[in-house]
Amino acid sequence: MNIRSKKYLVIAVITFIILFLMNYLGNTNPDKLERALMTAVAGVIGLTIGMWFVYRNSKDDTHHDFD
Repeated sequence: MNIRSKKYLVIAVITFIILFLMNYLGNTNPDKLERALMTAVAGVIGLTIGMWFVYRNSKDDTHHDFD
């Protein structure tokens, strides 16, 4: 999956919305907006790094069997 594609952008936006709402609605602290935004942004950054790591060699023709 290319992290510059529309498909990835949709997944990233959905991830951001879900993480933001889970943290914003379930938090009673006075700084709930800041915490929700930081958690949602960190989740999208983690998703981006994970997708880059998993799919970085998708065009590599060599097959590495770890068995």
